[in-house]
Amino acid sequence: MPYAAPVREMSFCLSNVIGLDKLAATARYAHADAETVQAILGEAAKLADEVFAPLRRNGDLHPAVLENGVVRTSPGFKEAYAQFVEGGWAGVTAQEDSGGMGLPIAVGTCVNEMMAGANLALSLCPLLSAGQIEALEHHASDELKAIYLPKLTSGEWNGTMNLTEPGAGSDVGALRSKAERNDDGTYAISGQKIYISWGDNDITGNVVHLVLARLPDGKPGTKGISLFVVPKYIPDADGNPGEANSLRVVSLEHKMGLHGSPTCVMEFDGAKGWLVGEEHDGMAAMFTMMNNARLGVGAEGVAVAEAAMQHALAYAQERKQGRTPVGDGNGTIADHADVKRMLMTMRTLTDASRAVALDCAFSLDMAVAAEDEAERKAHKARAAFLTPIAKAFGTDVGCEVSDLGVQVHGGMGYVEETGAAQFFRDVRVTAIYEGTNGIQSMDLAARKMMDGGAAARALLAEIEATAKALEGTSLDDLAMPLRTAAGQVAAATEALLAQELNDRFAGAVPFLRLWALGLGAHYHAKGALAAAGGHEGETRAALARFFAATQLPLIPGLAAQAGMGAAPLYALPAEALA
Repeated sequence: MPYAAPVREMSFCLSNVIGLDKLAATARYAHADAETVQAILGEAAKLADEVFAPLRRNGDLHPAVLENGVVRTSPGFKEAYAQFVEGGWAGVTAQEDSGGMGLPIAVGTCVNEMMAGANLALSLCPLLSAGQIEALEHHASDELKAIYLPKLTSGEWNGTMNLTEPGAGSDVGALRSKAERNDDGTYAISGQKIYISWGDNDITGNVVHLVLARLPDGKPGTKGISLFVVPKYIPDADGNPGEANSLRVVSLEHKMGLHGSPTCVMEFDGAKGWLVGEEHDGMAAMFTMMNNARLGVGAEGVAVAEAAMQHALAYAQERKQGRTPVGDGNGTIADHADVKRMLMTMRTLTDASRAVALDCAFSLDMAVAAEDEAERKAHKARAAFLTPIAKAFGTDVGCEVSDLGVQVHGGMGYVEETGAAQFFRDVRVTAIYEGTNGIQSMDLAARKMMDGGAAARALLAEIEATAKALEGTSLDDLAMPLRTAAGQVAAATEALLAQELNDRFAGAVPFLRLWALGLGAHYHAKGALAAAGGHEGETRAALARFFAATQLPLIPGLAAQAGMGAAPLYALPAEALA
């Protein structure tokens, strides 16, 4: 069952829900008008549909392998990536002076979603490069930028992110990798890193590692960590890959899914590296890449949800079983009430999570493009608040929707040949990497509330404005449910602000989810308002009403969980659970 990039849905969301026109009105993104963006998305869709998607199953059946110290990627990946590079897609959002297109992150997020929906394993390679490009743009020296940005932006080289170690996962400050100063101003990097996506391959000319390590005088914890560029091949005087650096792939992880994506255990043995940013301040630079990656990973979840939805819908529209309750009774399983429920849930959750991701991207864009400093500052705070929601909700939805996709297929969903199970196996890790969804929730409940709830209240005002806009229209029946939900989210937020930190952490996951559902209803309502009248309006109104009817009633229960505090969690010692 072929994948079709959802260009129409993306374009509608950008123009009618998010506000692409506001971006195009800025000097920075004046070239990103609706017509130009539509053309770009159309071209990206061709690559996703015709080149990436046909290789998704191939990557699952024929994983990347490590042969004689070299990673060999899945058959067809090298040729597909070459077409990606030829089209200039690696530099969609990169600055134009480095050879990029200079397009908004919102547009890049759409392109990333298409590639991930078509082939998540292959799409991870350029996604990580995009994050590294942003980190180098903001923190690297001009010399490093001149060497690495053109190659990364073109896609000739790919970038990686090396944080995790066997004894230092989410607790990055516990890392043991070391850096020693060399006489020539470079550094010798030694240590082992694990879970390094696309840490080696045979499809790019060089692999550029961003590596966190500690200098001898680095303080314990994250404040004493530095960041280094450590290439597989050291660039020569002309900027081309030269001598091999002192690093190697120890092994490839045997994973539940994403078999086509080589996840490496990397060993650095006095490898030559170059400092990015200041000594002992590596986390600031790495967080630039991590925040980029968190939005990107959220979009990966949306992407797989979309692909799984398409796969399940196509099957449901063909499969006949039992007498159906509509027409002559000889319809497909798509007419059965429970299957209909699953399909509607899949569609509305996918659309809601996409809107969260694109709204987050929009604010990241406006934070640099808005003419007014106060507006830039407000959008920066807005983007910071939305980032953990975009990552956690997007990936949770990817897992939930792909799980429902297996259920729609029934017994055939559990049979690998149908391809339904691959979506779930591939997407499951997205809720774990780039900061687990629990960590994202804790970030929302703590760090993102350090402003006393100002960013949260600003978003709640937007939801209230949408509720008001619904009044007196054909969608008037949605106004009160949305206003009620906004009030419940507001009350939960104020209650959380009064809690101690560990009590906040205890209820952080349901707190993030209730926010996501409130925002999801807001976006669905905005879309229905924009499309009011005609068949499009009827469709979006039906989706908005279904989401409001099925998801908004969950908010009070989530609020109760969010406010329960930590005491119930510590009522029993862990050994009592055995």
